[in-house]
Amino acid sequence: MKRLLTAGTLILCAFGSLAAQTKQLKSFDELMRSLKAGKEVRAVIHYAKCKLVIDSVETTSPDAVGGMSLSTFEYFARMSVRNPKAFVSSSETVLISHPRYGYVHNYVKIRIYEDSKVEITARYLVPNTLKVVMDETFYGAISTGDDPNGVFLFED
Repeated sequence: MKRLLTAGTLILCAFGSLAAQTKQLKSFDELMRSLKAGKEVRAVIHYAKCKLVIDSVETTSPDAVGGMSLSTFEYFARMSVRNPKAFVSSSETVLISHPRYGYVHNYVKIRIYEDSKVEITARYLVPNTLKVVMDETFYGAISTGDDPNGVFLFED
């Protein structure tokens, strides 16, 4: 009986860990299904695989990786806000200590379009004045895992 109970517990643990595995979302449609179902979705951005634009000039992207949860988001269907493409938008602001700027609010907004294109805005804002001291926009696309695209989406 003790062996049966132990075996049963091990099987339940194995199935429980399988159910909790992270799944990569490889399209806008998969993203929308997950968000509409109330699933937790995270974005992991490989900035070196995205195009960086600062002050309307394309420049070299840093070899950096960032991530954010899309726990708070908005979906806009085509033409709902004069937008030709449907998109999901999410943003997050955290206070960080930067070696050059000191304490700043790190604001990141991600906009994911129905054609799998992605726009990421990153800004540093001075806490008391909200003056922008850094402003970058990255352009990328949802990765399927076997392409050069730099935006990976995951459902937990």
